[in-house]
Amino acid sequence: MKEQTQSIGNYRYRILALVFMATTINYFDRSIVGVMAPTLQKLFDWTNKDYAAIMVSFKIAYGIGLLFMGSIIDRLGTKIGYTISIVVWSIFGMLHAVIRPAFSLIGFITARFGLGIGESGNFPAAIKTVAEWFPKKDRAFANGIFDASTSVGAILAPFIVGAIVSLEGDNWQIPFLITGALSALWVFLWMRTYQKPEEHPKLSKEELAYINSDSEEETTEKIPWLKLLPKRETWAFSLTTLTDGVWWFYLFWGAKFLAEQFGVDIKNIGLPFLIIFLMADAGSLLGGYSSGALIKKGWSINKARKITMLVCAIIILPVSLVPVITSKWIAVFLIGLAAAGHQSWSINGYTLVPDVFPKKAIASVIGIGKMIGVAVAIIADIALGAVLDTAGNSGYFWAFMIAGFSYILILGFVHLLMPKMTPLDDNLNYINNK
Repeated sequence: MKEQTQSIGNYRYRILALVFMATTINYFDRSIVGVMAPTLQKLFDWTNKDYAAIMVSFKIAYGIGLLFMGSIIDRLGTKIGYTISIVVWSIFGMLHAVIRPAFSLIGFITARFGLGIGESGNFPAAIKTVAEWFPKKDRAFANGIFDASTSVGAILAPFIVGAIVSLEGDNWQIPFLITGALSALWVFLWMRTYQKPEEHPKLSKEELAYINSDSEEETTEKIPWLKLLPKRETWAFSLTTLTDGVWWFYLFWGAKFLAEQFGVDIKNIGLPFLIIFLMADAGSLLGGYSSGALIKKGWSINKARKITMLVCAIIILPVSLVPVITSKWIAVFLIGLAAAGHQSWSINGYTLVPDVFPKKAIASVIGIGKMIGVAVAIIADIALGAVLDTAGNSGYFWAFMIAGFSYILILGFVHLLMPKMTPLDDNLNYINNK
């Protein structure tokens, strides 16, 4: 294997490293508010409904962005589309730092809205990049590597915030400014490095042949949404994204839950988040490796992806017990186990799209699916904020119950919609499996 890698080259991993960096910045930027939630809530006198409104504004914008960002990336290409996305989210990320207390609620709602528009382009662009630069048998593992960066960003946030921001909220603006410098560096590296594989002067012929070894030839004609929407495969993928609301629950409400249930403050949230998101990283890597290894052993793509996702769904089930557990560290471990299962589920779910759709439709299908996942997450945020304000922490019981059981139910419906995962050709007609 080592000799093969050396003979064909590994430039594709440089591209993957940039995707990893972009997604790390994305999740660091996204996680800051969640980490500071208990402190900001006291500093600005927000209710749980106010906080939910801020989270909902991000998700509404994220959903709106997915309506056109995936299409923009498919039309303009990954290089320009990804750049537009990160520039937009960086500007609005830094905008948080200029918000004054008198306008904190409307200011954060506006800033989070802009952030959501920009960040909606990250996953369509990242998954399209992986599909362009990796053969099908390696895509789940490559997706797992870059998806692990979501946890890296979430891990960095509590430690950096804890080191800079006081319990009273002094210096809360600084973490929002850090991402601006990191994003500028990324844009510089991306513009210098990225080109399509077939046009890249630094890519060897052997590596290009390896990248295209299991891909169908495609035309450059774009595929409109109206042709993608009727496909069962589009809706099968969309169902897998309904669990995004669970991941965002851990990300945006996790610090609040630990603060209210176990008294964990901004200075002590770092270690619990480190455990949770390191476990999530392990899930990303193991999930991507496992399904890829099964394919290399001769399993069909259909069987390998779905069996891996079934295992993920099973190990997530115990998280439903978290609200009734009295030990902080057992609760943290179960959330971490569920986060690991989610990340493994997520990267295999993302890989379903390039497994069955032509490359030129990938960003659009990802955009459609993620938009539907966001819509469900918005409803969940509104409901949870209202329940926490009226019924107290009992709202967390139902949130964790849904988080535990949703995956296994969704997988059943995915299989009903897409039992064989038959690939679609350039015109969205089924390709006969050989």
